[in-house]
Amino acid sequence: MSIGPLDDETVENYREAGQVLRQVLDEAAEMVEPGVKHLEVAEFSEERIHELADGCAFPTNISVNEEASHASPGRDDDTEFGDDMVCLDCGVHVDGYIADAAVTVDLSGNDELVEAAEEALDAALDAVEPGAETGEVGAEIEDVIRGYGYTPVLNLSGHGVAQWDAHTGPNIPNRGTERGVELEVGDVVAIEPFATDGRGKVTEGAKEEIYSLENDRSVRNRSARQVLEQVTEEYKTLPFASRWIDSPRAEMAIRRLEQQGVLHGYPVLKEDDGCLVSQAEHTVIVTEDGCEILTE
Repeated sequence: MSIGPLDDETVENYREAGQVLRQVLDEAAEMVEPGVKHLEVAEFSEERIHELADGCAFPTNISVNEEASHASPGRDDDTEFGDDMVCLDCGVHVDGYIADAAVTVDLSGNDELVEAAEEALDAALDAVEPGAETGEVGAEIEDVIRGYGYTPVLNLSGHGVAQWDAHTGPNIPNRGTERGVELEVGDVVAIEPFATDGRGKVTEGAKEEIYSLENDRSVRNRSARQVLEQVTEEYKTLPFASRWIDSPRAEMAIRRLEQQGVLHGYPVLKEDDGCLVSQAEHTVIVTEDGCEILTE
């Protein structure tokens, strides 16, 4: 059944991606416990996605404690979970149509911070309908999080998804704003409240493990050319992890391509005060009478 401008096949692709993501995210969350390696959970979830769908919409993000986004283990990462707050954010695509969802697994004893993000997401979903302004949805998120005594991460937001595009409009802020756009039937959006016990701002760290194609053009260096060929063939415009690249000189080639403006790197985003961050996320399609949650 079509929804607005989305035809039957497109809607079914989104639904399939969402169903696979729900299964994989639940399985991955069960693995998170002290002593388990980040890389083990990332590789498990990504392999399961490839088994059940067309591929990953982006590398599994495993953001711990003050990390909010773009944290994914490197090729030889042996970091283990401890008494951490762990945000798992995964993406699935079916023919390029994307579902994006996240959960927080709390090993730190701060379960109310997790509840704040989850309840904020529920409130936001209740507010989604045709004609609702994105700033109004953000106000619902902010009210719940502040009601818990925490702060929303103000410079992160939810976002639209489209075929082969993991981040597009409209943006869904995590606070109330006067400026915004009206949601329309057929919009596909990932709503993702972030809550923190800090001041609510993230900045870029030094570490990068996630990249995407920004400018497909010819390059001279052989290793860089091989990496670019793999990226364009396998991942197109979707983000990928450096550990997914087969070349023996992958890191050097990726750096060269980033310097030339061919690839875009995503530094890990961290809460400014070094405080804990929780996250909850669903992808929805806006329908005539509200929204259809694809990832529950």
